[in-house]
Amino acid sequence: QVQVAESGGGLAQPGESLRLSCTADKSITRVYVVGWHRQAPGKDRELVAAITFEEGRTNYGKSVKGRFTISRDYAKNTAYLQMTDLKPEDTGVYYCKFSSGTLPPRDYWGQGTQVTVSS
Repeated sequence: QVQVAESGGGLAQPGESLRLSCTADKSITRVYVVGWHRQAPGKDRELVAAITFEEGRTNYGKSVKGRFTISRDYAKNTAYLQMTDLKPEDTGVYYCKFSSGTLPPRDYWGQGTQVTVSS
């Protein structure tokens, strides 16, 4: 059973935009933060952006600040990552993670969606 599903990845040229979506199953409750992470070939997975699910406070990685925007729809259990002015170094597999404040706390990862930025 897929509990977290990403969509919206694909191929883009430098300077273009893509929007990623990530929806968690309704069985995942008490979500307190959602993060988008990416893993480039040969590199460690890194946090790109995060948002607190109720308050909507955001945090961004240095390399994407000013170009990417994270948002969420609380009612739909969905988070988004709007990516603009894409660069080749943004290429990688993008994963979202829902962190639940249940006891014990649990993290739910999606399967990932490929983003390739190339001319």
